[in-house]
Amino acid sequence: MPRVTFVYPDGSRRTLDVAPGQTLLRIAWDNDIGIEGACEGCLACSTCHVVVADEFFERLPSASEEEEDMLDLAYGVMPTSRLGCQVVVTEALDGLTVTLPVATNNLLED
Repeated sequence: MPRVTFVYPDGSRRTLDVAPGQTLLRIAWDNDIGIEGACEGCLACSTCHVVVADEFFERLPSASEEEEDMLDLAYGVMPTSRLGCQVVVTEALDGLTVTLPVATNNLLED
């Protein structure tokens, strides 16, 4: 099983063994990690924004144009930012570390 570490804004970490084939958003939801995912993972918001550790970023498939558009709306975007709903964990990502931003930008709220 691949291992994924979520780094909270305060620097604390939570490492999980996860089944391959799950998105980072699903993993976060299933383990009470504070990622909102306001659009429920349908690529219509930026509230599942995470920052991928440099050493893993190149292992990910390139972001789609739709994901890039949503990242333009995210708070605190970095060069290795991705949407958690679009990152599917595989064995090749064993040891993946992602950092949660200090805030999200939810344009879906009334």
